[in-house]
Order: sequence, then structure tokens, then C-alpha cells
Amino acid sequence: MSIPEHPSGTADVPPEAPSFGGLRRQDGAPTDSVVVLSTAPDVLLAKRIAHVLVEESLVACAQVGSAMTSMYLWQGNLEGCEEIPLSFKTTAAVLPALHRRLCELHPYEVPEFLVMGVPAGSVTYLDWVAQSVAAPPDPALR
Repeated sequence: MSIPEHPSGTADVPPEAPSFGGLRRQDGAPTDSVVVLSTAPDVLLAKRIAHVLVEESLVACAQVGSAMTSMYLWQGNLEGCEEIPLSFKTTAAVLPALHRRLCELHPYEVPEFLVMGVPAGSVTYLDWVAQSVAAPPDPALR
């Protein structure tokens, strides 16, 4: 089943129904699923980051992609290097803790950390993500 798109790009799930044909609209609650994009400088580090974040229950799923070439300006210079794309499925509630941990594991001064909202998704998948991700740690304990 495909979800028709509104011109705005949001999924056309009726707002009055929390579940529609096995799909659920998300409204921005802390338990809502999000996708985080990042990169790593090599495949071994990408796999280590993915492993640690899943093991620590900061993400339900980590995907390590194939090498790609990134082009960007850094400190006024055009840079080009091979990087490994990473994507993480997690919840909005753990984003601060996930960002802190990714920065601890990552060698870049400014690692990529882009959060993509998920307006709707499979009820069973969204539930699995929420159940797989630990409640965010108390900041006072960190």
C-alpha cells in the first residue's frame, strides 16, 4: 500500500484516525520515531559507531551504507573525501543523548547530525522502534 502525498510532502493519513490501514500518523511526541543521518570517515568506524549506538539502546536500528564521495567547504577550502553514510532509527526523546554519544565516538570536529521527521509509518515498525530505544538518561546522571 502506498501513502498518497499532499503537495506539502506529508503523508495523507486522515488526522482523525491514529491508525489507518496499518499506518499511524506521528504528531511530534517524544516517543515518535525519527531518522538521523550521519557519516563516518571509514567503514570500520562506521560499524563501531553503529554497534555501540544499538548496544546502548540509543537507536533501534543503524544502517551502514557503501562508500561515497562527499564534497564540501571546510574553513574556506573545498574538500573531497570518501565517507560512509549512516542512518539511525530512534525516537525524538533520545536525540540529545544520541547527539552527545555520537560526538564522543566521532573523530570529526563537526559530525553530521541531521534529524528527519517521520510523519507516518507502519504501526508495528513504529512500536518496535519505541520499544527498542531506551528512555533518555537523566541529564543529572551524565
